Amino acid sequence: MLRKLAVTAGLLGIAAGVAGLAAPAQAAGVNAGVLTCNVASGFGFIFGSTRALNCTYSAGAHRVEHYTGSISKFGVDIGFVQSAVIVWAVVAPTVNLAPGALAGNFVGATASATAGVGVGANVLVGGSGNSISLQPVSIEGNTGLNVAAGIGAMTLSLAR
Repeated sequence: MLRKLAVTAGLLGIAAGVAGLAAPAQAAGVNAGVLTCNVASGFGFIFGSTRALNCTYSAGAHRVEHYTGSISKFGVDIGFVQSAVIVWAVVAPTVNLAPGALAGNFVGATASATAGVGVGANVLVGGSGNSISLQPVSIEGNTGLNVAAGIGAMTLSLAR
C-alpha cells in the first residue's frame, strides 16, 4: 500500500511539472472552449497503449461538435483502466474556430496514476495547422489500476 502511495505521489509530481511547462503556451492564444473525451477501457503494456475516444467540443452556449479518435501513450504504461474522462481547455489563435478545427493529430506529454480512482495530466498541441493547444493541463479522472508516464499522441476526426 505504501508503495502504491509513493508511485501515485511521484506521478502527481510529474503532472505538476508538466503543468508548469504548459503554462507559457497558454499565453499564445485565447480560451476557445472545452474538449471533453470519454476514453475506452483497456490494458496498458510496458511500452504504451492505445484507446478509443469519443469527444465533445463545447464553445459557448450554442456550439457543440462531436469527434472520434484515439489516444496513445508511449513510455511506461502498466495496468488496466476501466474508464476515463479527460477534460481540456482548448487554447487557439481565435475564439471563433472553424467547424472541424480540432480534427487532426496532437502530441505532448502525459502522466497518470490510478489505484481505484486516479488522476492524470496531459498537455497536447496540434489540430488544424498545429495551432491548437489542449492546455494548460487536462483533468483526467479514471478508475482501475494503472501507472503511465511518457509521450501522448491523439488523433481526432469530426464525427458525421
